[in-house]
Amino acid sequence: MKHAPLIALLLLTPACLTADPDARAQVLAHRYIITDGHIDVPYRMTVEYQDVGLATEGGDFDYPRAVDGGLDAPFFSIYVPAEYEEEGGAKAFADELIDGVEALAERHPDKFTMGYSVADMHRAFDEGRIALFMGMENGSPVEGDLANLDHFHARGIRYITLCHSKDNHICDSSYDERHTHGGLTDFGREVVRRMNELGIMVDVSHISDDAFWDVMEVTQAPVIASHSSLRHFVPGFERNMSDEMVECVGENGGVVQINFGSYFISEEFFHAAERRGEEIAKLCEAAGVERRSDAGREITGRWDAEHPIALADVTDVADHIDRVVELAGIEHVGFGSDYDGVGPSLPTGLEDVSEFPNLIAELLRRGYSDSDIEKVCSGNVMRVLGEVERIAARHSAQD
Repeated sequence: MKHAPLIALLLLTPACLTADPDARAQVLAHRYIITDGHIDVPYRMTVEYQDVGLATEGGDFDYPRAVDGGLDAPFFSIYVPAEYEEEGGAKAFADELIDGVEALAERHPDKFTMGYSVADMHRAFDEGRIALFMGMENGSPVEGDLANLDHFHARGIRYITLCHSKDNHICDSSYDERHTHGGLTDFGREVVRRMNELGIMVDVSHISDDAFWDVMEVTQAPVIASHSSLRHFVPGFERNMSDEMVECVGENGGVVQINFGSYFISEEFFHAAERRGEEIAKLCEAAGVERRSDAGREITGRWDAEHPIALADVTDVADHIDRVVELAGIEHVGFGSDYDGVGPSLPTGLEDVSEFPNLIAELLRRGYSDSDIEKVCSGNVMRVLGEVERIAARHSAQD
C-alpha cells in the first residue's frame, strides 16, 4: 500500500462512490504503479540545489508532490549536455550525476530506494517507497569504449538516449541539421548490440529518423522513446515521432512515452514559441546585448509579459496517447513527462508530478478501462524492461 492514510481510505472507497472520473483517477493513481520515463531532477540539482526529499518551492518534482500524484518509479535523467562530446569529461559528469541520485536515496531511505529492475519496482511499491531509476540522456559518456557501457550498467543506468541535441560518435541527432553520419555510426551499431547484451534499454528519443531506422534494424530487444510525442500533431518537428515510427515501435514490442511539454504537444504553441525566439533575438541584437545577459533576460521577460503564449492542456496530451493506441495498440504507450526539463511549457493540468491523476481522469472520460490505465501507467514499460532483462540473461548464459 502507498504512502498516506488518505490513500488507504481511497483504496477502500466503494466503486459506486468513484464513478466520477476525477475521484476514480485518484484511486487508480494510488492503486497502480506509475512510472515516468524522463524527469530531469539530477541536472536541475546542478543548476540550483534543493533537497527534493522535502517540499521545494521550485521545480516540478519533490517527494510530497510525487506522493500526491501517485508517482512510484521515475526514471531520473542523467543528462549530459552535447558540448561534452567535444570538450571531454562526459563520463565523469555522468558519474557525478549518478552519485547525486544515490546520495538522495541514502539521505532519505524511508522515502526513496534505488531501482534497477522490474522486481525493484514491485518491492519499492510494497514498501511504500519511491524507486529511483536512472536513464542516461546522451551517449557521449560512452566515450568510444564499450567497456563504459558495462560501467554504467553496473552503476544502475537502465536506458541510454543515444544522443542529445548534436550528432555524436554514436549517431545523428534530430536537432542537428548536419546529419553527420546518416544514422548510426559503425560504433553506434556495436553500442546497440552491447546494450541488448547488458540489459540497457535503447532510447530512440532525440535521434534522427535515419538513426531510428538503423536502430530498428540492429536491436534484438524492444526499444523505448522515453520522452517523445507525435509528429502527427506537430508536423515537421523531427524530434517527435512519425506515424510510421510509432507503428514500428509497436511491431518491435516497445513503448512510446509521451512528452508533456507544450512545444511537443501543440502545433500552435510550437509555432508561437518559434516566433517568440526570433523576435527576442532581434530585440537583443538591436539593443546590442547577449540574450543570456541580465539585460537580455529583462528584454525576454518584458516580451513574454506582453505576448503570452497559450499552453497546451491535459486533453492535448491525451490526444497523443490516443494516437499511439490507434497506431500501435494500448500495449505501446506510457508517460515520459520531461518534468524539470521543459520549463514553463508544461500543459495546464499537468504542471508538476502531483497531477498525474488529471491525465488518468481524462483517459477515463475517453473510455479507457482500469486495465488500460494500468498498462499506460507502468505495465507497458515493465513489460519492455522485463523483456530486455530476459534477453540480457540469455546472452549472459551463452557467454
